[in-house]
Amino acid sequence: MGEPAGIGGEIAIKAWLELRKDSAGPAFFLIDDPARLTAIDPAIEILEIGSPEQARQTFPDALPVLRQSLDGEVEPGRPDIGNAAAVIAAIERAVALVAKGQADALVTNPIHKQTLYQAGFKFPGHTEYLAHLAGGGAQPVMLLLCPGLKVVPVTVHLPLKEVAGALKQDAIVQAGRTLAAALRRDFAIPEPRLAVAALNPHAGESGALGREEIEVIAPAVETLCAEGISVTGPAPADTLFHAEARQHYDAALCMYHDQALLPLKTIDFHSGVNVTLGLPFIRTSPDHGTAFDIAGLGKADARSLIAAIRTAGEMALRRQAADG
Repeated sequence: MGEPAGIGGEIAIKAWLELRKDSAGPAFFLIDDPARLTAIDPAIEILEIGSPEQARQTFPDALPVLRQSLDGEVEPGRPDIGNAAAVIAAIERAVALVAKGQADALVTNPIHKQTLYQAGFKFPGHTEYLAHLAGGGAQPVMLLLCPGLKVVPVTVHLPLKEVAGALKQDAIVQAGRTLAAALRRDFAIPEPRLAVAALNPHAGESGALGREEIEVIAPAVETLCAEGISVTGPAPADTLFHAEARQHYDAALCMYHDQALLPLKTIDFHSGVNVTLGLPFIRTSPDHGTAFDIAGLGKADARSLIAAIRTAGEMALRRQAADG
């Protein structure tokens, strides 16, 4: 369900209204409180289901909902700590269902981390909690995608001044391995090509503008190449993302958050998808937050969630084919 005071319910309803038209598309069910969904759109047809198996049958005619009751008030734009337990429980139930094979993939609506922290939540965010629920051994990697571009930021939510110190050869190698494996299994790219972005302008100008390319990034590229992965770089980031350059790789490893997100959101701001690689199950999410400022106004754009659901469905089919 994501944060009940955000736009998750609205965009889930809009996603259902769109996807139910596609008989060949992915069917989904929502783990949520039916009462709050009815409050968002009283005209919506909702069917409370008892198990995931009922979802596909009912999907064309009614939004299937597996009940997760809320204890607190639901006021758009105003999160209530009383609902935090239900938000966490919905995540846990979803993971249990994909782990048991009762669902093919997990799509998460945006959560409000500060509210969960106030309720005692001990994890930085969704991804870290999902890794914990997966058994603790998972090393998740964030992949962002839109038509025409896939990017992985090696460092994620760090102040820019801390990126250079946090950038490690092992982290680049691990992200590259995970990305290459996912491109093969989940995206049906048998021989994936990775491009690696430099950290500094002009790829460091042979050390004159920084030595991270020489001492950290290039050795990681060499390691990945030695493992049989097709990798190029480090390449100056300002020449890596135009249309012609994108024809020469399947995904780009970027050194920090905005280096990855800026080109993706420039290409397709409304339909970007966040995919968590490295988990034992498929997880996608829309590439935006709770949008408290427009919650309850009927203005939320569901394209990113729709793309996340479609991506999850496509990945599930490819993974099933790859795994036999």
